[in-house]
Amino acid sequence: MLDRKNYFIREHVGMLKLHEAFDILDPETGDLIGTATEHASALKKMSKLFINKNFLPFHVDIADADGTTLLVIRRGFTFLRSKVEVLDAHGKLIGFFKQRLMTIGGKFGIYSAQEELVAELKGNLIGWDFKFVDKDGTELGLVTKKWAGAGKELFTSADNYMVSLSGDVDRLAVAPLLLGAAICIDLVLKEKG
Repeated sequence: MLDRKNYFIREHVGMLKLHEAFDILDPETGDLIGTATEHASALKKMSKLFINKNFLPFHVDIADADGTTLLVIRRGFTFLRSKVEVLDAHGKLIGFFKQRLMTIGGKFGIYSAQEELVAELKGNLIGWDFKFVDKDGTELGLVTKKWAGAGKELFTSADNYMVSLSGDVDRLAVAPLLLGAAICIDLVLKEKG
């Protein structure tokens, strides 16, 4: 699953969601190729009713269609800016995202496990489209919001994202971070309350 060029991420619909869940689809066929599911204790789910979700920790497993965990995205408690880790199935750190303070549209620095800046994830003024660019300014990929219709958008908190890798990017190196970035955008920047 991690060697693809395009992914469609569909957030599960919910009026009052106490944990996050996403389907990862092949955008050409619509076939389910994976899932991303937040694991939350009963205490954390209850905390979401009283504490802003943006401050709470999260742990999300990204699995293939057979349910085999491929990646883990996690964050501890946060106050001003998030640091989100991306780990492989064995718990080895692949890289992490560090949220930048005071940005218009949202911005994350993407770092390797060795804490080297690899790329940046930059949002536009509206905040629904993000570019994944390396430190030389070369575009590695995009995360864009797909409109699901006024009824769904107005009455639920569900968002859908298209993840696309650019040209001849090393998919195995970049896809895990870009997939993690799409989930991170939703959990860190788009979830309110």
